[in-house]
Amino acid sequence: MEGGSSDAPISTPSHQAATAPSPPPPPYSLPPSLFMPEDILFCIDIGPESLTEMRVSGPKGRGVTRLDAIKQALLLFAHSKLNMCTDHRFSFSSLGKSFSWVKREFSNDIKSVTEAVRYLTIPEAPVEGTDITKLFEFANFEARRSHAQGRLFRVVLIYCRSSALPKHRWPVNQKTFTMDVMYLHDKPGPDNCPQKVYDALVDAVEHVSQYEGYVFEIGQGMTRVLFRHVCVLLAHPTQRCMQDDFDVPKAIVKRVPPGGGEGTQSDDSMIIST
Repeated sequence: MEGGSSDAPISTPSHQAATAPSPPPPPYSLPPSLFMPEDILFCIDIGPESLTEMRVSGPKGRGVTRLDAIKQALLLFAHSKLNMCTDHRFSFSSLGKSFSWVKREFSNDIKSVTEAVRYLTIPEAPVEGTDITKLFEFANFEARRSHAQGRLFRVVLIYCRSSALPKHRWPVNQKTFTMDVMYLHDKPGPDNCPQKVYDALVDAVEHVSQYEGYVFEIGQGMTRVLFRHVCVLLAHPTQRCMQDDFDVPKAIVKRVPPGGGEGTQSDDSMIIST
Protein backbone atom coordinates (compact mmCIF):
# COMPACT_ATOMS: atom_id res chain seq x y z
CA MET A 1 0.00 0.00 0.00
CA GLU A 2 1.17 3.53 -0.67
CA GLY A 3 2.73 5.15 2.39
CA GLY A 4 3.90 1.92 4.03
CA SER A 5 2.59 -1.56 4.74
CA SER A 6 0.37 -2.65 7.56
CA ASP A 7 -0.87 -5.97 8.92
CA ALA A 8 -4.16 -4.45 10.08
CA PRO A 9 -7.21 -5.73 8.17
CA ILE A 10 -8.97 -3.32 5.85
CA SER A 11 -12.22 -2.13 7.36
CA THR A 12 -15.19 -3.19 5.21
CA PRO A 13 -18.94 -2.91 5.80
CA SER A 14 -19.19 -6.65 6.46
CA HIS A 15 -16.30 -6.51 8.96
CA GLN A 16 -17.85 -3.56 10.75
CA ALA A 17 -21.16 -5.38 10.97
CA ALA A 18 -19.43 -8.35 12.60
CA THR A 19 -17.73 -6.23 15.25
CA ALA A 20 -20.40 -3.65 16.06
CA PRO A 21 -24.06 -3.25 15.12
CA SER A 22 -24.62 -0.50 12.57
CA PRO A 23 -27.06 2.24 13.58
CA PRO A 24 -30.51 2.10 11.96
CA PRO A 25 -31.06 4.44 9.02
CA PRO A 26 -32.67 7.73 9.94
CA PRO A 27 -36.43 7.85 9.38
CA TYR A 28 -37.63 9.63 6.25
CA SER A 29 -38.74 13.16 6.94
CA LEU A 30 -40.11 15.94 4.77
CA PRO A 31 -38.80 19.40 5.57
CA PRO A 32 -41.60 21.47 7.09
CA SER A 33 -43.20 23.95 4.74
CA LEU A 34 -46.44 25.80 4.32
CA PHE A 35 -48.94 23.77 2.32
CA MET A 36 -50.16 25.61 -0.77
CA PRO A 37 -53.30 24.50 -2.61
CA GLU A 38 -52.80 24.26 -6.35
CA ASP A 39 -54.18 26.09 -9.35
CA ILE A 40 -53.71 23.65 -12.23
CA LEU A 41 -53.97 24.72 -15.85
CA PHE A 42 -54.46 21.82 -18.27
CA CYS A 43 -53.46 22.37 -21.90
CA ILE A 44 -54.68 19.59 -24.20
CA ASP A 45 -53.40 19.04 -27.71
CA ILE A 46 -56.38 18.98 -30.09
CA GLY A 47 -54.41 18.32 -33.27
CA PRO A 48 -55.52 15.53 -35.64
CA GLU A 49 -53.25 12.98 -33.92
CA SER A 50 -55.52 13.26 -30.88
CA LEU A 51 -58.01 11.16 -32.87
CA THR A 52 -55.65 8.17 -33.06
CA GLU A 53 -57.33 5.13 -31.50
CA MET A 54 -55.99 3.58 -28.32
CA ARG A 55 -55.51 -0.16 -27.84
CA VAL A 56 -58.83 -0.70 -26.13
CA SER A 57 -62.44 -0.64 -27.27
CA GLY A 58 -65.30 1.23 -25.67
CA PRO A 59 -68.93 0.11 -25.32
CA LYS A 60 -70.18 -2.02 -28.24
CA GLY A 61 -66.68 -2.20 -29.66
CA ARG A 62 -66.45 1.52 -30.41
CA GLY A 63 -62.89 2.70 -30.77
CA VAL A 64 -61.49 4.90 -28.00
CA THR A 65 -59.42 7.79 -29.31
CA ARG A 66 -56.60 9.49 -27.47
CA LEU A 67 -58.86 12.45 -26.80
CA ASP A 68 -61.54 10.14 -25.34
CA ALA A 69 -58.98 8.59 -23.00
CA ILE A 70 -57.54 12.00 -22.10
CA LYS A 71 -60.99 13.25 -21.10
CA GLN A 72 -61.48 10.23 -18.84
CA ALA A 73 -58.03 10.76 -17.33
CA LEU A 74 -58.75 14.45 -16.64
CA LEU A 75 -61.94 13.59 -14.79
CA LEU A 76 -60.11 10.88 -12.83
CA PHE A 77 -57.45 13.42 -11.87
CA ALA A 78 -59.93 16.14 -10.85
CA HIS A 79 -62.07 13.80 -8.71
CA SER A 80 -58.98 12.32 -7.02
CA LYS A 81 -57.30 15.66 -6.42
CA LEU A 82 -60.45 17.17 -4.87
CA ASN A 83 -60.83 14.12 -2.64
CA MET A 84 -57.37 14.89 -1.32
CA CYS A 85 -58.05 18.61 -0.82
CA THR A 86 -61.11 20.56 -1.89
CA ASP A 87 -59.11 23.80 -2.18
CA HIS A 88 -57.39 22.76 -5.43
CA ARG A 89 -58.72 24.49 -8.56
CA PHE A 90 -58.59 23.74 -12.29
CA SER A 91 -58.64 25.60 -15.57
CA PHE A 92 -58.57 24.28 -19.14
CA SER A 93 -57.03 25.31 -22.43
CA SER A 94 -56.21 23.69 -25.76
CA LEU A 95 -53.33 23.64 -28.21
CA GLY A 96 -54.44 23.76 -31.84
CA LYS A 97 -52.70 26.14 -34.20
CA SER A 98 -51.91 28.09 -31.05
CA PHE A 99 -52.90 28.31 -27.41
CA SER A 100 -56.57 29.08 -26.68
CA TRP A 101 -58.74 29.06 -23.56
CA VAL A 102 -61.49 26.53 -22.96
CA LYS A 103 -62.28 27.64 -19.41
CA ARG A 104 -60.06 30.38 -18.01
CA GLU A 105 -61.73 30.82 -14.63
CA PHE A 106 -60.25 28.45 -12.04
CA SER A 107 -62.81 26.35 -10.22
CA ASN A 108 -63.08 23.43 -7.81
CA ASP A 109 -66.67 22.73 -8.83
CA ILE A 110 -66.69 19.25 -10.37
CA LYS A 111 -69.72 20.04 -12.56
CA SER A 112 -67.89 22.99 -14.07
CA VAL A 113 -64.81 20.82 -14.61
CA THR A 114 -66.89 18.13 -16.33
CA GLU A 115 -68.48 20.66 -18.67
CA ALA A 116 -65.08 22.06 -19.65
CA VAL A 117 -63.71 18.58 -20.36
CA ARG A 118 -66.69 17.65 -22.50
CA TYR A 119 -66.24 20.87 -24.49
CA LEU A 120 -62.84 19.70 -25.79
CA THR A 121 -63.21 18.88 -29.51
CA ILE A 122 -61.00 18.59 -32.57
CA PRO A 123 -61.30 21.59 -34.95
CA GLU A 124 -62.24 20.96 -38.57
CA ALA A 125 -59.47 23.21 -39.91
CA PRO A 126 -55.95 21.73 -40.20
CA VAL A 127 -53.69 22.20 -37.19
CA GLU A 128 -50.02 22.92 -37.81
CA GLY A 129 -48.76 25.27 -35.10
CA THR A 130 -46.59 23.99 -32.24
CA ASP A 131 -45.62 27.24 -30.51
CA ILE A 132 -46.29 27.06 -26.76
CA THR A 133 -44.99 30.53 -25.94
CA LYS A 134 -48.55 31.81 -25.39
CA LEU A 135 -49.13 28.99 -22.91
CA PHE A 136 -46.09 30.15 -20.93
CA GLU A 137 -47.17 33.80 -21.11
CA PHE A 138 -50.64 33.12 -19.73
CA ALA A 139 -49.26 30.67 -17.16
CA ASN A 140 -46.79 33.28 -15.93
CA PHE A 141 -49.56 35.89 -15.64
CA GLU A 142 -51.95 33.54 -13.83
CA ALA A 143 -49.17 32.20 -11.61
CA ARG A 144 -48.47 35.66 -10.19
CA ARG A 145 -52.14 36.02 -9.29
CA SER A 146 -52.12 32.59 -7.64
CA HIS A 147 -48.95 33.32 -5.67
CA ALA A 148 -50.53 36.52 -4.33
CA GLN A 149 -53.29 34.31 -2.89
CA GLY A 150 -50.84 31.86 -1.31
CA ARG A 151 -51.41 29.22 -3.99
CA LEU A 152 -49.05 27.20 -6.19
CA PHE A 153 -49.49 27.25 -9.97
CA ARG A 154 -48.96 24.23 -12.21
CA VAL A 155 -49.29 23.59 -15.96
CA VAL A 156 -50.07 20.08 -17.25
CA LEU A 157 -49.47 19.84 -20.99
CA ILE A 158 -50.89 16.79 -22.81
CA TYR A 159 -49.15 16.53 -26.19
CA CYS A 160 -49.98 14.09 -29.01
CA ARG A 161 -47.80 14.99 -32.01
CA SER A 162 -45.18 12.52 -33.17
CA SER A 163 -43.33 14.64 -35.73
CA ALA A 164 -43.85 18.28 -34.66
CA LEU A 165 -41.43 19.59 -32.03
CA PRO A 166 -42.90 22.11 -29.56
CA LYS A 167 -41.29 25.55 -29.79
CA HIS A 168 -41.16 28.49 -27.42
CA ARG A 169 -39.43 31.78 -26.79
CA TRP A 170 -39.13 32.13 -23.05
CA PRO A 171 -36.39 33.62 -20.84
CA VAL A 172 -34.52 31.19 -18.63
CA ASN A 173 -34.76 33.34 -15.49
CA GLN A 174 -38.59 33.30 -15.31
CA LYS A 175 -39.72 30.24 -13.35
CA THR A 176 -43.02 31.14 -11.74
CA PHE A 177 -44.87 27.85 -12.26
CA THR A 178 -44.30 24.10 -12.32
CA MET A 179 -44.84 22.15 -15.53
CA ASP A 180 -45.70 18.49 -16.15
CA VAL A 181 -46.07 16.80 -19.54
CA MET A 182 -47.97 13.74 -20.71
CA TYR A 183 -46.82 12.70 -24.21
CA LEU A 184 -48.89 10.28 -26.31
CA HIS A 185 -47.14 9.34 -29.55
CA ASP A 186 -46.84 6.93 -32.46
CA LYS A 187 -43.97 4.56 -33.13
CA PRO A 188 -40.82 5.95 -34.76
CA GLY A 189 -40.92 5.94 -38.55
CA PRO A 190 -39.96 7.86 -41.68
CA ASP A 191 -42.47 10.58 -40.82
CA ASN A 192 -42.24 10.40 -37.02
CA CYS A 193 -39.51 11.41 -34.58
CA PRO A 194 -41.05 10.89 -31.11
CA GLN A 195 -37.65 10.78 -29.42
CA LYS A 196 -36.78 14.28 -30.65
CA VAL A 197 -40.23 15.53 -29.61
CA TYR A 198 -39.83 13.94 -26.18
CA ASP A 199 -36.38 15.52 -25.73
CA ALA A 200 -37.82 18.92 -26.68
CA LEU A 201 -40.59 18.51 -24.09
CA VAL A 202 -38.05 17.59 -21.41
CA ASP A 203 -36.00 20.66 -22.30
CA ALA A 204 -39.11 22.85 -22.07
CA VAL A 205 -39.94 21.51 -18.60
CA GLU A 206 -36.40 22.08 -17.36
CA HIS A 207 -36.47 25.56 -18.89
CA VAL A 208 -39.61 26.84 -17.13
CA SER A 209 -40.43 24.61 -14.15
CA GLN A 210 -40.16 26.10 -10.67
CA TYR A 211 -40.33 22.75 -8.86
CA GLU A 212 -39.64 19.22 -10.10
CA GLY A 213 -41.70 18.63 -13.24
CA TYR A 214 -42.51 15.14 -14.53
CA VAL A 215 -42.55 14.06 -18.18
CA PHE A 216 -44.28 10.78 -19.05
CA GLU A 217 -44.66 9.16 -22.46
CA ILE A 218 -47.24 6.66 -23.70
CA GLY A 219 -46.17 4.97 -26.92
CA GLN A 220 -48.02 1.68 -26.50
CA GLY A 221 -51.46 3.22 -26.92
CA MET A 222 -52.70 1.61 -23.69
CA THR A 223 -55.23 3.51 -21.59
CA ARG A 224 -54.12 1.90 -18.33
CA VAL A 225 -50.63 3.37 -18.79
CA LEU A 226 -52.17 6.81 -19.32
CA PHE A 227 -54.31 6.50 -16.18
CA ARG A 228 -51.33 5.24 -14.15
CA HIS A 229 -49.20 8.23 -15.13
CA VAL A 230 -52.07 10.63 -14.42
CA CYS A 231 -52.30 9.20 -10.90
CA VAL A 232 -48.58 9.90 -10.42
CA LEU A 233 -49.19 13.53 -11.39
CA LEU A 234 -51.45 13.88 -8.36
CA ALA A 235 -48.25 14.38 -6.36
CA HIS A 236 -47.87 17.94 -5.08
CA PRO A 237 -44.81 19.62 -6.68
CA THR A 238 -43.35 20.68 -3.32
CA GLN A 239 -43.49 17.08 -2.02
CA ARG A 240 -41.92 15.28 -4.97
CA CYS A 241 -38.69 13.41 -5.40
CA MET A 242 -36.69 13.72 -8.61
CA GLN A 243 -38.27 11.81 -11.49
CA ASP A 244 -35.06 9.79 -11.95
CA ASP A 245 -35.48 8.54 -8.36
CA PHE A 246 -39.15 7.66 -8.83
CA ASP A 247 -39.76 3.90 -9.01
CA VAL A 248 -43.49 3.52 -8.46
CA PRO A 249 -45.40 1.38 -9.23
CA LYS A 250 -43.19 -1.50 -8.19
CA ALA A 251 -43.07 -4.71 -10.20
CA ILE A 252 -45.17 -7.48 -8.63
CA VAL A 253 -42.97 -10.42 -7.56
CA LYS A 254 -44.55 -13.86 -7.57
CA ARG A 255 -43.51 -15.72 -4.43
CA VAL A 256 -42.27 -19.32 -4.54
CA PRO A 257 -44.67 -21.62 -2.62
CA PRO A 258 -43.31 -22.92 0.71
CA GLY A 259 -41.26 -26.07 0.29
CA GLY A 260 -40.30 -25.29 -3.30
CA GLY A 261 -37.50 -27.67 -4.16
CA GLU A 262 -34.50 -27.40 -6.39
CA GLY A 263 -35.30 -26.19 -9.88
CA THR A 264 -38.05 -23.80 -8.80
CA GLN A 265 -37.69 -20.16 -9.68
CA SER A 266 -36.52 -17.74 -7.03
CA ASP A 267 -38.35 -14.66 -5.76
CA ASP A 268 -36.32 -12.43 -8.03
CA SER A 269 -36.70 -14.46 -11.19
CA MET A 270 -40.48 -14.49 -11.60
CA ILE A 271 -41.53 -10.95 -12.36
CA ILE A 272 -45.02 -10.14 -13.50
CA SER A 273 -44.86 -6.87 -15.40
CA THR A 274 -47.46 -4.30 -14.47
